Amino acid sequence: MLCKIIPEKCIACGLCQIKAPELFDYHDNGLVKFKDSNTLEEHFSEPIADTLLEAYQKCPTRAIELKK
Repeated sequence: MLCKIIPEKCIACGLCQIKAPELFDYHDNGLVKFKDSNTLEEHFSEPIADTLLEAYQKCPTRAIELKK
């Protein structure tokens, strides 16, 4: 599953980190990032898909995009 972050849409609400703390973190400026990466796209395997899907669904601004 491909996950893309769109920083321009992020309002730093924290829901993605609450729902998937193993995947998401924040830059010093408060905008979302992948936990161990500074890229805007990451590929994730199926076992992690449930928490990723929940973070995607809870994002109020759609700053997270998913593609299978």
